[in-house]
Amino acid sequence: MSSDRIVHDPADVDPGRFYQLLTSSIVPRPIAWVSSRSADGVDNLSPYSFFSVSSTAPPVVQFTSVGGAKDSARNAIETGQFVINIATQALMEKANASSAGFDRDIDEFVEADIASAPATVVDCLRVRDSPVAIECKLHRSVEVGNSVVVMGEVVALTIDPAILADDGMPDYAKLAAVSRLGRMEWGLPSSTVDLERPH
Repeated sequence: MSSDRIVHDPADVDPGRFYQLLTSSIVPRPIAWVSSRSADGVDNLSPYSFFSVSSTAPPVVQFTSVGGAKDSARNAIETGQFVINIATQALMEKANASSAGFDRDIDEFVEADIASAPATVVDCLRVRDSPVAIECKLHRSVEVGNSVVVMGEVVALTIDPAILADDGMPDYAKLAAVSRLGRMEWGLPSSTVDLERPH
C-alpha cells in the first residue's frame, strides 16, 4: 500500500462528495428498516444505514436521518414509537424499493408491495417477513449538524425461531442480514471467523 495519503479536509470538499467518501469508507453499515405510523395514521417504511446500539441497560438503539427529520424520524418523534426491522438478503429488493422519495401521505407497505403485520407492543406495523423486529419507544432525538439522531428504548424484540442457533441466539448465516456499502453497493452475508477475546 502506498505511503502517500490523500488528505480530504471537509472544509474544502463539497458536502455531497464528503458524504460519499464517508459512506464508501465506513463499511459495511447495518440497515435499520424503520417502520412507523404518522400522527394521522399513515404507515411508513424506509431503510437507514446509519444504525447502531446506543446502550444495553436500558437497551437503546439509534438511527440517523441524514438531511433532517424525514418521515420515519418525524413520525418517531411525534408519536414516540417505531420498529426497526432487519433487512435480509431475501428482502433486499423490497428494502431498496421502500427507499424511494414517497410523499408523506403514501403508505410504503402498500406502494412497494411489502407484507406487514402488527407490532406486539407499539402501535405501528412491522415487516412481516423480516426475521427480527426491534420495537421501540422514543428515548430521545438529537439534532447533529444536518441530521437527526433518533434513539429508541427497546420494549420488545421479536425473533423468528427459524433463524436461531442451538444457543438460542440469532445465527448470522440464517439471519442473512444485508448491509449498505458505498455508491449503489449492498453487502451480502459473508463468511465469519471466531476469535476469542484476550483476557
